[in-house]
Amino acid sequence: MYAGLDEFADRMSAFIRDGVAAGEPTLVVVSAEKIARLRAELGADAEGVLFADMADVGANPGRIIPAWREFVSAHATGGRPLRGIGEPIHPERSACELVECHRHEALLNLAFADTRAFWLVCPYDTDALAPAVVETARRTHPSVVSGGVAHDSALFDGLQAIAAPFADPLADPPAEAPRAEIGLDALGAVRRFVLAHASAVLSPERANDLLLAVNELATNTVRHGGGHGVLTIWREPGALICDVTDAGRIEQPLVGRVRPRPAQIGGYGLWLANQLCDLVQVRAFATGGAVRVHMRLD
Repeated sequence: MYAGLDEFADRMSAFIRDGVAAGEPTLVVVSAEKIARLRAELGADAEGVLFADMADVGANPGRIIPAWREFVSAHATGGRPLRGIGEPIHPERSACELVECHRHEALLNLAFADTRAFWLVCPYDTDALAPAVVETARRTHPSVVSGGVAHDSALFDGLQAIAAPFADPLADPPAEAPRAEIGLDALGAVRRFVLAHASAVLSPERANDLLLAVNELATNTVRHGGGHGVLTIWREPGALICDVTDAGRIEQPLVGRVRPRPAQIGGYGLWLANQLCDLVQVRAFATGGAVRVHMRLD
């Protein structure tokens, strides 16, 4: 927890300098403004640090864990300790994005549960963020540093709860939103349905990205979701949204966040959706599964 840019720069630069002095590879994924401030604070020490703009890496929070995995895979040789700073949560995030950012932060605990030498800091600006957002951080992180003092979080949900199927509510689609039935014999019609709506508001490239993502999700419905489902599409301010629901149950907590292996058969649907769409919401309800994808309007 920190209050304002000055405190962020002071605390994070000290954390980075300790890593540089120890020869520990360090990746910092924050805003461009904060990268510039840290470079100025660190001086020559910045040359030993990897930086990435969160706007590029994690506009969709579902892409962040794969980026951290790549960093760990490339640098964790011989058990060498690693350091990271990642700040996906900021005041400009929409309500939907904040939910997915919190989900991402919780899943970090699962994704790197066996990576003991990886020290990852998730900064939260208590001056800029709503109190409820800061409070949620105490449930998604086992350890909290506040006022310069580190302590275990009594509110941490624990790995078992984090690994459980995610059933956070989704707002209902508008009652008048167009719908299409998904089934083995209807996949062609589903593709035409998506392309017609997407082409009206998105560039050809972005419309094709959405088409590919939804086609993968609809195919998953046929293969794994009971064979049939419903696709709903609608516009909200600034975004086109597609919602796929079926009778399946999505139980793998890291689904869509693990890069498929070369020559792997299956397992590409949610991965592709995360790579192609601006936000992906995955849910497992008692009535079945739901995947909702968002594309910002051009």
